Amino acid sequence: MIEKIFKLKENNTTISTEIIAGLTTFMAMSYIIFINPSVLAETGMDYNSVYVATILASAIGTLIMGLVANVPYVQSAGIGLNALFTYTLCGTFGFTWQQSLAMVFICGIINVLVTVTSIRGKVIKAMPEFMQNAITVGIGLFITYIGIKSSGIINFSVSEVAADGIAHAGNVVPQLAVFNSPEVILALIGLAITGILVSKKVKNSYLISIVLTALIGIPLGVTSLPDFSSATLIPSIAPTFMKLDFAGLFTAEAGLIVVIMSIFTLTISDLFDTIGTFVGTGKKAGIFKVDENGNVSKNLERAMVCDSIATTTGALLGTSNVVTYVESSVGIEAGGRTGLTAVSAAICFLLSLFLAPIVACVPTVATAPVLMFIGISMMENVMKIDWKDALVAIPAFFIIIMMPLSYSITTGIQFGFVLYILVNLVNGKGKQVSPMIYVFTLLFLVDFVYRAIC
Repeated sequence: MIEKIFKLKENNTTISTEIIAGLTTFMAMSYIIFINPSVLAETGMDYNSVYVATILASAIGTLIMGLVANVPYVQSAGIGLNALFTYTLCGTFGFTWQQSLAMVFICGIINVLVTVTSIRGKVIKAMPEFMQNAITVGIGLFITYIGIKSSGIINFSVSEVAADGIAHAGNVVPQLAVFNSPEVILALIGLAITGILVSKKVKNSYLISIVLTALIGIPLGVTSLPDFSSATLIPSIAPTFMKLDFAGLFTAEAGLIVVIMSIFTLTISDLFDTIGTFVGTGKKAGIFKVDENGNVSKNLERAMVCDSIATTTGALLGTSNVVTYVESSVGIEAGGRTGLTAVSAAICFLLSLFLAPIVACVPTVATAPVLMFIGISMMENVMKIDWKDALVAIPAFFIIIMMPLSYSITTGIQFGFVLYILVNLVNGKGKQVSPMIYVFTLLFLVDFVYRAIC
């Protein structure tokens, strides 16, 4: 039955490999089930309800991804998008969280329509191969940067104090940490463990690394032992379930134009974060193939539909945009190639409803070294880019560099699209650029202008 559903032999994988890949991916991104409620609670949403909504949205979205698309991608509430929800929609523009959930739902519906009409697939088809390779490299650096930041090896401190005696944001720079804290020491130990296991080609090296690093963290005081004394029954999801306020969008003080542009921003960010993740990690692993005519595979089309459905589901449950997580690359690197990886991760999410104390005891510094190593395997694509051709090198470089520096896959793609058109136009080769690239670049520019004036 399992072979028939997931086609394990065809994808050159096994049940054990897929299950371990799913578990590894879950451990690498389990932080979200605690961080997302903390962020959204600042809007006035009930923390416990969002906690349950986050887990259920992650489990449902990931389960659908695994069973329908048969790909090893895991979904959950996006970190950048939940910040946009809390600090921009509710904070800056003054929307209620109920109105913001309505906008997230509309965003999901738009992305479903964009996907079923093959627009997403056409965007991927329109991307030249060098751009797809650049996205792969950029995502590799982005994942590595997430790991370095989570480890504490690089911290952000004030380089100098301005004349007014205030430490301004512009003076904050990344610096190498002083290796005197237990967290940083544990991260370094984890980095060494991961390096040894990977270089020795030990099977399941990433999962072993996370477990060993977490265990070593116990005597260091970084890893806490599970505390079941405060464990309770599953909290009620009622405070956020189906609380979307569509009518309120027409009477919101911010105005209808702001509502429309907010939905547009959510949609663009969700759309291109997903496209970037699929293209970057799928191309490296060979999961998503493009035929000689540039047409995307059926499983990629189904995966994009599943991703869109997850956002609408999450809004109904009571959380911000649900996206395909870039940490899925951890499971892919661990050998995950089919939907069984996703199903395994979905089961882990559901179990976390009952085993939250165990999930919470694994520190982020235990998973950070694994994220740092993922980028290594994705660097090989940099050799497939023709760096001697300025028409290729300029947009490729900015795709790669802007993803980690802006902490956004979408921003990297935006810069790449704009510069790709610019360098081709000034060199009289504008006709070589796909019309689809022009269309979305125009939309990107509209988004840039909107953010600037708001």
